[in-house]
Amino acid sequence: MTGAAGEAGAKRVGAFEPLRVPVFRRIWSASVVANFGQLILGVAAAWEMTRLTPDPGMVALVQTALMLPLMLVAVPAGALADMFDRRRIAITGLFVSIACAVTLTLLARAGYTSPAILLVFCFLIGTGVALYTPAWQASIPEQVDTHQLPAAIAMGSISYNVARSVGPALGGLIVLAAGATAAFATNAVCYLPLLLAFFLWRRRHTPSRLPPERIDRAIVSGARYAIHSDPIRTVFIRAFLFGAVGATTTALAPLVARDLLHGDASTYGLLLGAGGVGAVTGALMVGRVRDLLGTERATKLLAIVSGLALLVVGFSHSLVLTCLALFVAGGGNILTIALFNISVQLAAPRWVTARALSLFTSALTGGIAIGAWAWGVAASVWSVDTAILASGVALLLLPLLSLLLPLPEANHGGVETVGIGSEPEVALALTLRSGPIVIEVDYRVDPDDARGFYDAMLKVQRARLRNGGFDWSLSRDIADPTLWTERYHCPTWSDYLRLRDRLSQADIEIQLTADAYILAGEEKQVRRRLERPFGSVRWKPDSPDPQQDTIGYVTP
Repeated sequence: MTGAAGEAGAKRVGAFEPLRVPVFRRIWSASVVANFGQLILGVAAAWEMTRLTPDPGMVALVQTALMLPLMLVAVPAGALADMFDRRRIAITGLFVSIACAVTLTLLARAGYTSPAILLVFCFLIGTGVALYTPAWQASIPEQVDTHQLPAAIAMGSISYNVARSVGPALGGLIVLAAGATAAFATNAVCYLPLLLAFFLWRRRHTPSRLPPERIDRAIVSGARYAIHSDPIRTVFIRAFLFGAVGATTTALAPLVARDLLHGDASTYGLLLGAGGVGAVTGALMVGRVRDLLGTERATKLLAIVSGLALLVVGFSHSLVLTCLALFVAGGGNILTIALFNISVQLAAPRWVTARALSLFTSALTGGIAIGAWAWGVAASVWSVDTAILASGVALLLLPLLSLLLPLPEANHGGVETVGIGSEPEVALALTLRSGPIVIEVDYRVDPDDARGFYDAMLKVQRARLRNGGFDWSLSRDIADPTLWTERYHCPTWSDYLRLRDRLSQADIEIQLTADAYILAGEEKQVRRRLERPFGSVRWKPDSPDPQQDTIGYVTP
């Protein structure tokens, strides 16, 4: 279901309706358990760090170590999830996390933990999580119907926050009762149900007619799509800044428990649990808030609410009042993140969804990781309460960013790829590696329509660039003002075929808008050329030419 009908259907979908789909229900339920393990690890590692060192900066670095892989590894992980079977990529990431969690448990049991070892293994476990997360998120549209997608995305956020509402408190109790080693072992065990759920999922993997891109080119093509897509680029910037200024909510929570509330590990767990309950409450309201306020107004309001909540945390010395403030902040944070996530998923076509989501994750968690470090330094230089108050003020000012970077209201219509009925005519012997391929398109336009045509072609430019074209240009014949020539190139023949396969309905409509300016009775002329730089053809008649003598044309 797409377009207006799809939007209407999305409004009628209940928050829990995606759980009626068996595959989604199994994976989602197992993800809750895995998130329990991840949060127990975070509590245990942070509290263990307070035992190993009194430096607030080192305590805050635990959050950085857990989040940094999501910034560094998520991008190649997203590329792999788009290139290969997402189920297998998710399984591989879970194996990495389990192996590293078991190793950390054994080291802790042997008494070899130190601040450096703790940070390294938090980073490695986070690396496995970063590998499976884009594959899981990108596979959600394969598990539910299109009209259920916003609710399913919100359920993905609830998955983490259901665990967050109880997991930190449980982690604190495990640390108090049995020590950090038992918490590390619990973390390893909690990944097993999700590994089994992905293993049992019989995903229908439809291979592309073209071979997978090289990993470096896949990363570049995903990044170029995001850069040249206005909605996605705006969400990335806003998510990074939101994560950075609001990172104190979790990064300094151990210090709030210890220094402001004079509590222990169970107090820390209660604080994170309060934030988690708020986050679950907020996630259940995603659809209603989005329909009532729209994405832009909702995110501005939520930033103000979260900022005020942090001001309360900074001034409070009461456990009850701090928990209430973190409840509000948790709801505001997860609502904002879910709205950003929905905007990305609805604005990205299927061929680049995992990469777009991984870049979104990288932007958000990169902001959190950098913000956690910065606020940790601020807490060391000033004080814990001053750092939290500064973070709250920064969140209150964040809505001003909407004046420069407003969020568009994204919908799923028009982003899915559509087939092109015709195939390019080819007489040369080409392989998928032949290139560069130069494409030139001639348009004849009435000079009186020059301004409108030029503006329409600027939109065509963005479509070409985000789908894989390079060096786009538009020129006008100085002897014939009606003649315009669009020119761009693709590195190889396979890149050009991929560009054609990536065209969405929205791209087609952009092209049709530009074509509407063509003079009556005229047709645009398309030329596709193989660029042959000096030295690529034989310089003597009897010299062998590999392109002509040994390689045949590969049918696209």
